[in-house]
Amino acid sequence: MSRHQAVRNLDYQNELDDYEGYSEEEDELSPEDRALMEQGKAAVREALANQASKVTTTQIEEALWHYYYDVDKTVAYLISKFIDPPKKTPKAVLESNAGKKQVDTAGKKGKKKTDSSADGVANGVGALKIEDAPLPKSKNLDVLSEFHNSKSKKTASFVVVGHVDAGKSTMMGRLLLDLGVVEQRTVDKLRQEADKIGKKSFALAWVLDQRTEERSRGVTIDIATNRFETDTTLFTILDAPGHQDFIPNMIAGASQADFAILVIDASTGAFESGLKGQTREHSLLIRSMGVSRIIVAVNKLDTVGWSVERFNEIKNQVSGFLSATGFQAKNISFVPLSGLHGDNLVRRSSDSAASWYTGATLVEELENSEPSARALAKPLRMTIAEVFRTQQSPLSIAGRLDAGSLQMGDAILVQPSGEKAYIKSLQVDEAPADWAVAGQNAALHLSNIDPIHVRVGDIICDPAKPINCLDTFTLKALAFDFLMPMQVDVHRGRLHVAGRIEVITGLLDKVTGAVTKKKPKIVKPASVARIVVKLESKVPLEAGQRVVLRSGGQTVAAGLLE
Repeated sequence: MSRHQAVRNLDYQNELDDYEGYSEEEDELSPEDRALMEQGKAAVREALANQASKVTTTQIEEALWHYYYDVDKTVAYLISKFIDPPKKTPKAVLESNAGKKQVDTAGKKGKKKTDSSADGVANGVGALKIEDAPLPKSKNLDVLSEFHNSKSKKTASFVVVGHVDAGKSTMMGRLLLDLGVVEQRTVDKLRQEADKIGKKSFALAWVLDQRTEERSRGVTIDIATNRFETDTTLFTILDAPGHQDFIPNMIAGASQADFAILVIDASTGAFESGLKGQTREHSLLIRSMGVSRIIVAVNKLDTVGWSVERFNEIKNQVSGFLSATGFQAKNISFVPLSGLHGDNLVRRSSDSAASWYTGATLVEELENSEPSARALAKPLRMTIAEVFRTQQSPLSIAGRLDAGSLQMGDAILVQPSGEKAYIKSLQVDEAPADWAVAGQNAALHLSNIDPIHVRVGDIICDPAKPINCLDTFTLKALAFDFLMPMQVDVHRGRLHVAGRIEVITGLLDKVTGAVTKKKPKIVKPASVARIVVKLESKVPLEAGQRVVLRSGGQTVAAGLLE
């Protein structure tokens, strides 16, 4: 799994306001920044070719530092400032001299002065427009034709949900080990590290849970991702947190999934407590987010001697609950397994006590699951799940395309900021690519945009067909709890914003959608209602999107924007 240098939601304006030039004596670079600096200098000199002698190493370093190692912007700045600067008019010369006098006066008054080269970079950077950087070139491909003619494997994403401590991360770690995605020596090393803090049994879970806090607490906090492929499909795992404190992160995972694995702890007493806890809420949420295919992994069945009676008891109760939640019986599968030992994950269990099960393994059930239909022909929509920076660009984003397609060189619009950017390069499932389509996970390396305008939860769209930003919307909602005019938090994928249920316009018939009662004062659980929600700020939303309403740490409703 790739690890990015995250720069989520940083306020770059403060950094730019305080910028006084790069100085190695004042700011010691980290090994990673030093490597980026060296690579950047080499790339800049190569781009400048025979003009490289006209700028100094210090000037190159200062520009690279300010532009976060963006080679295109650095080259554009150096050319405009030092190599081919615009000719000064007499007025410009006078203004320059006036500015110099002000600096000299400030220095005489005892104010801090920077060296002249740093002033030059700072002033030049402030005068240079982002649009001055060269635009990326597009191949002008017919992306949909390229996609239909490609012989690549189908792609699918699935979210792993369930009550805390059901063994979700351990099960996925074992799956990756048995498939050869993770080497045994890596797991052995993790086991040694886990043993030092008394959590030896968590080694497999640490394959996905890589954050220090997750390892120390023994719980998944944010969405952990990884990939594996079979003969037919390239799968993306979205391992969601089970703890109730991190339900918003679980919602973000479910919004990116084609189908779900619901993990049930079969050990004595655990299933019963889980059904009262996050098992029920997670099932409601994934169905509310549009997931229709679910595989129930009855985990830790080895702890009860592979009891077929226990398996059937769990199967009967969960089947009834899932059907009531809205899942069709044909889209529900059950697999008895042991995530710790790998029984029935990739290979059938060799335990004679488990011989009664002759169905498919978990991986076989995944292969037999058809991804949901892709909105290929619709306008581009991509929810930003991660913001980071790389050598390719000072601003890169990652997420799953919800609709449409894109290619290198395309202009894109970021909502709600309304800022335009260009795609310098992109990756699909961590491999370099020229294009991406709905359903694929892509990383986009952007140019011509300041990082301050891009945040996790924003929407990438086609500038010609943008998504609108709203602060009021109407929702056809299924109530999980009592609803009335009240404060709520609105969740859509990674986006969440505070709001309020302003009006309940009517109760609806679950089957026909007809209004059965106008303007009720309260909505009871399991009822369907049309409600109007007012948000504290405008966010990108449109008809057909699914959102979740939460209040007081509990999910109270979910539904479809009308």
